[in-house]
Amino acid sequence: MAEWRLAGTLDRCPPGNLLETEVDGHRLVLANVDGEVYALLDRCSHQEFPLSDGELDGTSLECIYHGATFDVCSGRATGLPAIAPVKTYEVEVRDQEIYVQIDG
Repeated sequence: MAEWRLAGTLDRCPPGNLLETEVDGHRLVLANVDGEVYALLDRCSHQEFPLSDGELDGTSLECIYHGATFDVCSGRATGLPAIAPVKTYEVEVRDQEIYVQIDG
C-alpha cells in the first residue's frame, strides 16, 4: 500500500529548481515548476545517470550526461537518446513541506 512520506521542504526547492532527495531508499528528484512540485525517480531511463544533475526548463528536465529530455509532469521521454519514461510519484505540499506517495 502506498504511503505519504516527507521528501523535502519548499524552501529547499524553490520555483525553477531541482532537489535531489531520498525517501525510504528511493532516490528522487523534485522539480518545482512555477510553484507546482513534481517527483520523479532520480535515474535517467537512457543510462541510469542522476537526473538531479540535470537542468530544468519549464516542464522539461534535461539529463546533462547525454541530452535526453523528460516531461516532469508525466515522466514521458521527450528527447533522444531516451525513449522510455521515468517513474513519477504523486506529490502533495502541506504547510511548506513536500510529501510523495511511496509504494510500501
